[in-house]
Amino acid sequence: MKAKVYVTLKPGVLDPQGKAIQHSVGLLGYDGVADVRQGKYFEIALDAGLDEARARETAERMARDVLSNPVIEDYRVEVE
Repeated sequence: MKAKVYVTLKPGVLDPQGKAIQHSVGLLGYDGVADVRQGKYFEIALDAGLDEARARETAERMARDVLSNPVIEDYRVEVE
């Protein structure tokens, strides 16, 4: 079983890396890019013996406690 965790900055939190990327793609000729927000992506291999509910609970706890900063970041978990 695999969990995918997407971590992004909350709306309103400044994203200097995203702004730098936006500036760079503009210099490279990509037109029409109004904004870029960067984030983090994690793939977590979970024990096949876990049922989907337990796998989701484990991934959610990891995302909340370890992989994200809840003050400035949001996260989304998918389990396959």
